[in-house]
Amino acid sequence: MRRGSDKRPQRNASLMPMLVVIALAAIWLMVSYGTDGRSIDLNKASVSSINQNTDQLIVHILDVGQADSILIQWPKDHAMLIDGGNKADGSFIVKYLEQAGVEQIDYLIATHPHEDHIGGLPYIIQKIPVRKIYMPKVTNNTKIYEDLLGAIKSKNLTINAAKAGVILPLGEDIKAEFLAPMSGKYDDLNDYSAVLKLQYGQTKFLFMGDAGILSEKEMLNSGEDLKADVIKIGHHGSSSATSDEFLDAVQPRAAVISVGRNNDYGHPAQSTLDKLIKRNIAVFRTDEDGIVTFASDGKDIKVGTTRNSEK
Repeated sequence: MRRGSDKRPQRNASLMPMLVVIALAAIWLMVSYGTDGRSIDLNKASVSSINQNTDQLIVHILDVGQADSILIQWPKDHAMLIDGGNKADGSFIVKYLEQAGVEQIDYLIATHPHEDHIGGLPYIIQKIPVRKIYMPKVTNNTKIYEDLLGAIKSKNLTINAAKAGVILPLGEDIKAEFLAPMSGKYDDLNDYSAVLKLQYGQTKFLFMGDAGILSEKEMLNSGEDLKADVIKIGHHGSSSATSDEFLDAVQPRAAVISVGRNNDYGHPAQSTLDKLIKRNIAVFRTDEDGIVTFASDGKDIKVGTTRNSEK
């Protein structure tokens, strides 16, 4: 059932049983590698689950309404958090991480200093130990940004620059590199977004933050290999991102749009959806599917969705 507005009621821990073994809706995405290394089958299953397998990379695209927050877990109990939703999402994200078994965030990435990406981070930083923080070199004159800096300072953490070419040393068989931002100055704060490409074995994920067409053009002109099996679409599916040229370079088999129900922005844009449909890309949306979870063993990817009963 769709809600009448994007304002979410308070979640409570009793609604969170999906976190250690995640109950999934009837969708599986199996990625297998043929002669071109990138073939895909989209199958249906009645009921299934994704276990927190120590040999898997697990990507959770959280349902935080018109905002972004992504939890990534990989072998040996490592975790990364990309963005922290709006301020009101902080407690929900902390509960989700705790019930997913996250005791420490190895890497926390704030893609850019808009409230719908950093709002919950001050609370999260106070509640869960963080090893390293990465942010683009740009500031914002807002109270929530000041709160974020205050939380970072209170934990004696140092901000590392998130920019093209920076590689995160995540461990064996897993690679993570920032592809953007590529410039030092943009007119639009969204184009400062830290874009991360993650590879686990043969599987690849691309997380776009709110990066727009200008940032996409810079990545295209750089000559970087942009191909990915799964893309988290930029800027909530806005028409200001996800150009035809960029999609053709990425060649994703699945796309996730983090977006709020009945939001005031008209996201996702129909033009963006049309581009994805035209290319036979499987589309998942947090406003319709809830939390979207991918599990990769380095060769195959499974995906499922689950929604809290209040939604």
